[in-house]
Amino acid sequence: MTPHLSAIGFHATDPPNLARFWAGLLNWELSGDGTVALPPDGKGYALRFTESQAPKTRQNQAHFDLTSATPEAQRDTVARALELGGRHIDIGQTPEEGHVVLADPDGNEFCVIEAGNTFLADTGVIGAVACDGTQAVGYFWSEALGWPLVWDQDEETAIQSPEGGTKITWGGPPVNEKPDVNRLYFELTLPPDVDGEAETARLVELGARRGPNGVFLDPDGNEFTLRKAAE
Repeated sequence: MTPHLSAIGFHATDPPNLARFWAGLLNWELSGDGTVALPPDGKGYALRFTESQAPKTRQNQAHFDLTSATPEAQRDTVARALELGGRHIDIGQTPEEGHVVLADPDGNEFCVIEAGNTFLADTGVIGAVACDGTQAVGYFWSEALGWPLVWDQDEETAIQSPEGGTKITWGGPPVNEKPDVNRLYFELTLPPDVDGEAETARLVELGARRGPNGVFLDPDGNEFTLRKAAE
């Protein structure tokens, strides 16, 4: 059995504040310690915020694309993000583009996508985790998670759980240089009856590497964690 994407982690300068921002923006619940945003239906993945005082020096390798059912819903999401402490940013988008680019209170970029986007139809509030990455890393994550490819064209790839929900996408070349640790990372959880060493060996065979402090690196060098679920 393949591991489950249990959470997307954020290295944050103020974890409780950032957790409140994202829980408020997505209308998700907060964990008891206030550092994890939990989806209300219990499905999909959580957002976990861990403390790091490392400054943000570059655009993230991954960002969220939030969906909008209507133009009014897009405006409401943008307004709510600004009220919660987000801000508009310029990453080179043009006025003709329909999405709105924002940053959360810690500077993490995200987009509020316009209504009518067919690629993100029926995906949920987080329509996509849009990543900077190669075609090979898209293939890696498809095999690692057991999620089928739903897009594979011109070296751009996307995968989605068989149960639906958020898509994970990789934009293909050119891939930006990764000089330091990513602020966003994937947390994988294994069922308690799965052999952890065997699963580690499988991921390494697929192209993963062991990193420092128990962290793993995918073929593009992006960090992820792997742990077993409690019995």
